[in-house]
Amino acid sequence: MSLVGPRPDVPGYADRLQGEDRIILSLRPGITGPASIKYKDEESILAAVDNPEAYNDRIIWPDKVRINREYVNNYSLLHDIRYIFHTIFG
Repeated sequence: MSLVGPRPDVPGYADRLQGEDRIILSLRPGITGPASIKYKDEESILAAVDNPEAYNDRIIWPDKVRINREYVNNYSLLHDIRYIFHTIFG
């Protein structure tokens, strides 16, 4: 595990990655990252919808994949420092 990188997802979701999205799997999972920062209140978000599993499958998970793919494609040490700072100090 690394300090910054895509967070491991619920079992089975990584198996759904196809094509260019599979680049996410080339990185070690991280303790924090852009998707985990954006969805730090994921449990609250899912608790507020009628069908949490469907909402996750249609909205949250695809967005996390997009964010994590963007992270991989635009990696920068400066961005990692910002993610760490944002995680610690909010």
